[in-house]
Amino acid sequence: MNTGAFVCSCGGSCDIDLEAVRDGVDDVDVVASSELLCQDGLAGMSQVIEEYDLDQVIATTPEPSCQDRIRGLADEHDLHPEASVFVDHRETSAWVHDEAAATDKTARLINAKQAGLREEAPSRTVSKDAGNRVAVVGDPGAARSLTDDADVLFIADGRDFADVDGLGDVTMERGRVVDIEGSYGEYELTLEARVTDDCIDCMDCVREGPDGMVTEFPVDIHPDAPDGEWTNTCPTDAIDLDGVTRTVEVDQVIYPGGRDDARGGRLGFYTGPVDAGTIAAVESQLGGIEKPQFLDLEMDVCAAGASSQEGCTACVDACPHGAVDRPTIDSVEFDEVACENCGACTSSCPTGATQLREPSNRRLAREVEALLEDDTDEGLLSRGDSAGIDTQVIAFVCSEYAMDRLRAHGRKAVQSGDLDYPPILPVSVNCTDTVGKAHVMHALAAGADGVAVVGCGGSCLHSGPDPKQELVDRLNQATTDLGLGDRVGFFAPEAGNPEAFVGSLSGFVEFGLDETPIPAGGYEATGRSDADREDPRPNPDFDSHGWTLESVRAILDHVEPEREVIRGLKDFGVMDVNDACTLTPTCTNLCPTDAIQRTGEGELAFNHADCVNCGLCEEGCPETAITMHDGLDLSLLPENRGGEAWVTVHEGDMLECVRCGKPFTSVASADKIEEEVGDQVEGLAPDADHSVFEYCSDCRSRLLFDQGEKR
Repeated sequence: MNTGAFVCSCGGSCDIDLEAVRDGVDDVDVVASSELLCQDGLAGMSQVIEEYDLDQVIATTPEPSCQDRIRGLADEHDLHPEASVFVDHRETSAWVHDEAAATDKTARLINAKQAGLREEAPSRTVSKDAGNRVAVVGDPGAARSLTDDADVLFIADGRDFADVDGLGDVTMERGRVVDIEGSYGEYELTLEARVTDDCIDCMDCVREGPDGMVTEFPVDIHPDAPDGEWTNTCPTDAIDLDGVTRTVEVDQVIYPGGRDDARGGRLGFYTGPVDAGTIAAVESQLGGIEKPQFLDLEMDVCAAGASSQEGCTACVDACPHGAVDRPTIDSVEFDEVACENCGACTSSCPTGATQLREPSNRRLAREVEALLEDDTDEGLLSRGDSAGIDTQVIAFVCSEYAMDRLRAHGRKAVQSGDLDYPPILPVSVNCTDTVGKAHVMHALAAGADGVAVVGCGGSCLHSGPDPKQELVDRLNQATTDLGLGDRVGFFAPEAGNPEAFVGSLSGFVEFGLDETPIPAGGYEATGRSDADREDPRPNPDFDSHGWTLESVRAILDHVEPEREVIRGLKDFGVMDVNDACTLTPTCTNLCPTDAIQRTGEGELAFNHADCVNCGLCEEGCPETAITMHDGLDLSLLPENRGGEAWVTVHEGDMLECVRCGKPFTSVASADKIEEEVGDQVEGLAPDADHSVFEYCSDCRSRLLFDQGEKR
């Protein structure tokens, strides 16, 4: 695929050196520049596209109208509709950095964009059919707005709508909402009322009932209404003060006064104030929905559980949209239609069972690596040169609100002239929930001096205030233990208050970071911790556990760690086994990563590098002999043990079958079973030379068969 990069100075409003940018761009077929690319430069751009037979165009412009002109030109040359991609060299570069830094940053951004495009995943879609039935709880305006297109079920929720006009075309339901379950296309509302469906709207109870306790339309009775003779006025015995419940099924729900247990909202369920956007969203989803497939799932490597044990719950705990569920204690299901592409499940999953399709971890890795310049390079863009970027900080920036705010800060900087901030190197992510320990450790392994997670803060649609502070604290503990000191920060640019962001980021970059001892440039992650093993893990590339371990190993080549056990990396576990262990195979059978094995010599062995600390072994151990501890123990890695990955965590004696000689269980386990059930099986093989507990399962079956034939 032929790619061309086009650089513009926006009519001289961007202080960047166009020639230096051209010199700093790598791995494209042609680089061209113009003072006004989207106008006077379009003819030259057209000529370059034709001359180099370009398939893809990278252009520096954040302006929507300019982007439209370039897309139009690409269309004239029959390029794919998505063949034009853009880099912001203005609001988040030239307008907030000096010329040298903005020049350097622009070239790096183009390189990163090109690296990302090479890893772009082919699009796939998911779909779900649904009906047009919409429940509207207590909002007559919303109900009226939907009557032309939807089958509206208006739920009174205990209120009286006798004086409200325009509800003739909706189906009215009495009762208060007490529960809502389900998902888009399959919501089920439980309603509780004091009047049954036998009501004929005769109004007798309305006239005779306590004042203010009985609604007229629809007829219903307040839960606090007192009992009395008035209840006998109903000719159909429809009054039930104990309350009656019923369920209604709908495809979507509008519930302005309700609360959603999914903190980030979920598809087809709307709470809070209803506006035109809410109505438009409901209407767009009537009849069904088709959307991009956001996730790649490999459930064979999931550590959620086995044998009725719960195990890892990371994805369920992390998902803010209710799109991940545990239908049973040892299974996990993803509703890919309900998925909102925030990446929370993928960054929390240690095994790679769930990964974002776009941007994939591989794509993010390549963009990070392309942004970091080798500090031994010479020339204008060299690191440490006053003409370029000195401190290299990778910034994972939320594409929802945070990026918009950074652009707004840039526009304000043009007006005020005093809002410069350090030239961080941005990597756009769907949400900061996408960012996990693997992304941060990889950036540091690739030579970044620091990592900034730039999110939405209190306005985040997914995680709430300071969603990544806990992650930042854990990672700074890990980097400190590794000998790097604090290297990670979370920042939330506020609307209308760029000074606060500039101050906090400047403090982090200019006063909080020393130059890293890890060289930048030339590093390319494989996303695996077992690239040289004969028996590689079945996990996909760039799973969190394997990618993190690979990055830590790269870091350790250049640092002297302060501790043997690196804290903060909670997806690595250290196994402690006490003397209660009877060497039953329970833990080995439960372990989803095969990090535990029982040998025929009576040893329980543990592979720390493969353990994801899911807790299944500890939870399922019948003797409660196992305790798992968080942290990456460097002494247990094979490179620090002469290449040996397995360490013995418990030793016991194995019992050999008295007939075939095969070791089949531990002495302790056999003794325990005999103690518990020995009296119940006594006499099963009276002529045998040994106890039935001294035979393996195969030989025991043969023994009992032979003894039965003799009898």
